[in-house]
Amino acid sequence: MTTFPVAYSEAADWADVVRDLTAGLQNSTALGGGLGLLYLTDSFADEFAAVADALRRETGVDTWIGTLGLGVIAGDKSAFDRPAAAAMVLDIGTEAYRLIARTPIPDRWPDELMRWAETVNPACALVHADGTTPALASLIETLAARSGAYLVGGLTCSRAGQHQLAGDLGAGGVSGALFAPDVPVTVGLTQGCSPLGPSHEITAGEGNIIFEIDGRPALDVFKEDIGEMLARDLQRVAGYVHIAFPVSGADGNADYMVRNLMAIDAQNDLLGVATEVAPGDRVMFVRRDPQSAQEDLWRMLDDIKKRMPGPARGAVYVSCVARGPSMFGSESAEAEMLASGLGDVPVIGFYASGEISNDRLYGYTGVLLAFG
Repeated sequence: MTTFPVAYSEAADWADVVRDLTAGLQNSTALGGGLGLLYLTDSFADEFAAVADALRRETGVDTWIGTLGLGVIAGDKSAFDRPAAAAMVLDIGTEAYRLIARTPIPDRWPDELMRWAETVNPACALVHADGTTPALASLIETLAARSGAYLVGGLTCSRAGQHQLAGDLGAGGVSGALFAPDVPVTVGLTQGCSPLGPSHEITAGEGNIIFEIDGRPALDVFKEDIGEMLARDLQRVAGYVHIAFPVSGADGNADYMVRNLMAIDAQNDLLGVATEVAPGDRVMFVRRDPQSAQEDLWRMLDDIKKRMPGPARGAVYVSCVARGPSMFGSESAEAEMLASGLGDVPVIGFYASGEISNDRLYGYTGVLLAFG
């Protein structure tokens, strides 16, 4: 089986981008068929439709999915916060996938799509989502539950239009493609934060405010976990210390969803967080940790290779916008690690404002979908 073709462009003009991507994909036996993936940096938000339409004409690939990111990845290269584009053609038959048209309302998935899912039992889906969509977490949960698929993907990251490509172009909701079970896939998740202490129980909280943890004032527990030096100057925790919600049933603290700390009320010993909380929720405090992030990325890549049923034909990687050069030190460092860890596997990806794994929204993570 041949690998999937991948193409990359750093051209500043959208017409030059199309020429670069078309030239990079020309050696593909899938041209004229297959499923196209297209990621653009938000520099091309206004030209997204023009690029997609031109690629359809030039390549003969009719169906494309994709979105905008603050950065894109192709092979061992990435571009961050500047004009760039990446494309890949999945050389799979039209019966091997079904397009997920943008759906902005939970449980309003097209009947035809759900009947197909009930018939074939898809193992996986590649999805993109608009982070401004109301009830987005519920939308993702219902798609995973109703389709039975393990979702992998991320949220559009753009300072302009929140465009998703799913056949046509638009904003809002979730879109992508469901893959039939005979498309071999392997999925992985890598964390970008490391725990500062054990998990705790929220014993009093409402909305996005935590009043008590383990029956004590929330701020007291927070200060104990972050240590004396940070506790003396809480201004230093901004952007460095976050709150995490361990995933039920996961092995220890290995899987957790990170959310931002939005406020610290030292007068009333309260914590404000970027999600709704309720008594009984498990939480822990974590810190951004470049060294641990690198080690965990190597761990994930090694695990992926061990679990793949055979040589991978291509992979899609979605990384948090807070990773990339700010976490790994240079623009292409994360892409170079992927290329080194996966070997001769074509990789495409983008930098997202949130990551999707299974039926949950994550932050500060990287998620990978490898095709066998």
